[in-house]
Amino acid sequence: MHVLIIGGNRFIGRSLVLQLLFRRHRVTVLNRGTLPTVAGVEHLRADRSTEDFDRAVAARAFDAVVDFAAFTGDDARRAIRTLDTRHYVVISSGQVYLVREGLTGAARETDYAGPVMAAPPREEDREDWAYGIGKRNAEDVVAAAPFLTTRLRIPMVCGEGDPKQRYDKYLWRILDGGPLFVPNAGAIARHVYRGSVVDALVRLVEQPPAQSEAYNFAQTEEPTVREVIELIASAARAPRPEIIDEVMPGLPERAYSPFSSRWMSRIDPAKLGAPHEPLERYIHSTVQHLLATWSVPPPGYADRALERRLPV
Repeated sequence: MHVLIIGGNRFIGRSLVLQLLFRRHRVTVLNRGTLPTVAGVEHLRADRSTEDFDRAVAARAFDAVVDFAAFTGDDARRAIRTLDTRHYVVISSGQVYLVREGLTGAARETDYAGPVMAAPPREEDREDWAYGIGKRNAEDVVAAAPFLTTRLRIPMVCGEGDPKQRYDKYLWRILDGGPLFVPNAGAIARHVYRGSVVDALVRLVEQPPAQSEAYNFAQTEEPTVREVIELIASAARAPRPEIIDEVMPGLPERAYSPFSSRWMSRIDPAKLGAPHEPLERYIHSTVQHLLATWSVPPPGYADRALERRLPV
C-alpha cells in the first residue's frame, strides 16, 4: 500500500512511519520540513494551509492518508478537496467532547452531537477551547467527505519520546524527594499510549472499516491522577511520593502537574474495540526509557525550589 502521512515527523507520527516501513508499505510524508524525516520515505515539503499543499499532492493517488495536522475546518476542507485516496484517517481529540455543553463522565461517540460552549472567560482556557472547536470543525468537514473517512478521537497521549515531557515533570519531582503539588489528584486519568495508537492506526490502514465512522481510542483502565503518579514512582523504584492536592500559587498547573488540567478528556473506547497496552506495562516502559535517556530538567522544573519552600 502507498500511505501518505500528513505531519509525521515526531512522536506518534514518526513511530507510525517506521512501523509502516517495517511492514513493507510505501510511505510518503508531507510537512513543512522543520524536523528531520525518517530515512527511506519520500518527503514532500508544503504548508498545508496554502496552495503548496495542492501542488505537492497533485496527480498523486494514495491507498490511505493519515492526517495528524488537521486542526481547523479549512485544513480538512483543503485535504478533502485535493487528496485522491481510498481512505482518509484524521487524528482528532477527546477535546471535541470537552467543549460540549453539559457532558459528564466518560464520553461516547454518540455524545458528540449537541450544543457547544461559548468561549470561556478565563484567558488560560481559551487556547484549549479553541483547539476543541477547531477539531470539531475539522471533523464535521471530514464526516461529509465523498469517500471513506475515519475520525480517531484520542485523549492525552503518553509514552516514550513525548515532546511535552509530561512524565518527566512528575519523575524529576519524585526523584528529588520533595512533595508534589497535584490539584485534582482524585480526577480520572484515562490516557492513551503512543505505541497503542500506532498499532490502531496500522490496523485502520490495512483493514479499513466498511463505512465512514468516528471512533474513540484510549486505555481501558481508569486510574486517578494520584494512582498514575504512584505507578510512575513504582516503575522508577522510588518511594511513594507525598502528593498535595492543592494549586501551587504563581505557576500554571501544567508547569508542575500536567495531568491536573481540566482539559484532560475522558473517553469511552468500547466502540472501536482495539487492544491497548496494559497501563502498568506502558508506564514501566516509559519510565525506563526516561531513566535511560536522562538529560536536562523539563520545562517548569526551574521553579522547583519555590515549590519545596511552600508550607505543606
